[in-house]
Amino acid sequence: MRSSSYSALPARTLRAVVVLAATAGLATAVPAAHAGPAHARPGTAHTVPAAHAEGPRTPQAVAAKPYMGWSSWSMQSSKYPGLNPDGDYSYLTEANVLKETDALAARLKPYGYSYVNIDAGWWRDKAWKPEFDAYARQKADPDRFPHGMKSVADHIHAKGLKAGIYLPVGLEKEAYGDGKTAIADAPGCTTADIVHGDLRTTNGWDSAYQLDFSRPCAQKYIDSQARLLADWGYDFLKLDGVGPGSGKSGDQYDNVADVAAWQKAIAATGRPIHLEISWSLDRGHVAAWRRYSNGWRIDTDVECYCNTLVSWENSVDDRFDDAPAWSRHTGPGGWNDLDSLDVGNGAMDGLTKAERQTYATLWAIAKSPLYTGDDLTRLDSYGLSLLTNREVIAVDQSAAPPARPVTPADDQQVWATGNPDGSYTVALFNLADAPAAVTADWAALGFTGKAAVRDPWNHENLGTYRNKVTEALPAHGSRLFTVTPHGSALTTTAYEAESPSNTLGGNASVAGCSACSGAHKVGNLYLGGTLRFNDIVVDKPGTYQVRVAYVSGDARSAAVSANGNGATPRKFPSTGDWGTVETVSVPVTLKAGANTITFDSGSSGYAPDIDRIDVPTSS
Repeated sequence: MRSSSYSALPARTLRAVVVLAATAGLATAVPAAHAGPAHARPGTAHTVPAAHAEGPRTPQAVAAKPYMGWSSWSMQSSKYPGLNPDGDYSYLTEANVLKETDALAARLKPYGYSYVNIDAGWWRDKAWKPEFDAYARQKADPDRFPHGMKSVADHIHAKGLKAGIYLPVGLEKEAYGDGKTAIADAPGCTTADIVHGDLRTTNGWDSAYQLDFSRPCAQKYIDSQARLLADWGYDFLKLDGVGPGSGKSGDQYDNVADVAAWQKAIAATGRPIHLEISWSLDRGHVAAWRRYSNGWRIDTDVECYCNTLVSWENSVDDRFDDAPAWSRHTGPGGWNDLDSLDVGNGAMDGLTKAERQTYATLWAIAKSPLYTGDDLTRLDSYGLSLLTNREVIAVDQSAAPPARPVTPADDQQVWATGNPDGSYTVALFNLADAPAAVTADWAALGFTGKAAVRDPWNHENLGTYRNKVTEALPAHGSRLFTVTPHGSALTTTAYEAESPSNTLGGNASVAGCSACSGAHKVGNLYLGGTLRFNDIVVDKPGTYQVRVAYVSGDARSAAVSANGNGATPRKFPSTGDWGTVETVSVPVTLKAGANTITFDSGSSGYAPDIDRIDVPTSS
């Protein structure tokens, strides 16, 4: 079972950009010359950083762009031969951190990688027994870090890099003592004064007592921890096991107050410290994560806890399903974190070359922080080329919104986003276990005609393509393109789902929807519910890229058919909640004249709610 850092230990040592929904389109910032009516193309949606709508933030200067660097956890957690020769998680030592620091400075710093992040275990010995100072704060294990944590940070800074460190949320049980341990710079406060009287546990492993912030001493404890990290010179803190999320729910696992307390404590130190929270955070609390932190893990650990660092199935491929729901909530000051990017070590990574490129492509287009968990002292040539491709790094670091799927989330899918210069970043993915062709139709981007295509991975201009580009991809393969339109805006005809001319079947019904284009949608498409659009008129027969505006709090499927012909199941990515509209384009074969298009939940399935469809005026 995958979870986060503490979870893989034996039980006895268990450690402790918003897109306005009115148009529901592809987020972009195209010049006015490319823009069309709201229903005519998806590219007219406005992009607004979510922070503007969600209250005070930590300073954006700390996380103006997704951070880049290295983290120790992937190698600590792996059973790859030689990585942890002195037992599980023994890789984490001062010597290894300094070695990776020197390698990062020499090989990756010129490309923007700047953080060296020390993960869990720095205050625990190899049997996982912890060290604490006289004030219940974590203290460096003398065997792992004989010169202490300040010395390590000093070395990192001397290389022109930034130092990162790790803590679990809450008061670790071993730090409680008998409840009489004093809190630093807080006269009269002890560990008994900072937690709930019933010693309720918290975090993803129940390894700590939940802090009670109705008691002033609790904030003073966090203040003392933050001052210690600042005095040591750390620039980054990963706060782990945070809930709601991390596999837990309920009041005792609600750590929003902890994250807020950390933000307040960090601000009081006067040192700009990036606050990253982990792991698999609850999306329903995203406003709090954005308000109080600079980044949040959206998924479980990417590491496989096996004989390599990661594997495709466990759990690189999960991100394709999970990232779309978060895409609206990322931007300057706070970023969606997809976890470590382990593509540099060849066989040790546990992936094919195609999978390594696909992995790196998704991280870049999703605007995830780019931090690798590889051994930087033995990057292979292909891995180094992936980690140091300036054009792909620029995709991650650019001002464009994150990409999201513009086609259904089937085995073959296309993701895209609009760039400030009017071009598009477009990624083609074949997630199947066998080779397959993938096509990106310009109609799904909102234009027709010609476009110039560039391949950022290979730094190559591929020429001009008309209406689409098709690539044969290997299993789990991908291509990344920059597409610059030279055609015209796509013209479409909008058909509202709630129109009385449509036919509803089963439980399907019309419901209000403030985010929807007609303020209504058709929902209850489950267990045989159907929505049939009638009188869809086109002049010529052909395959049309029909753009479907829909609402779905989770990924759901619907069978799509035209004129009663064979239905094709299509998986619609989550829009993040039941009040947000997104679009994907679905190929539908239509005849000249009047047609019907049907969305069918199936006899045992649940389909998304449908807002409208936009049908191009030509195939």
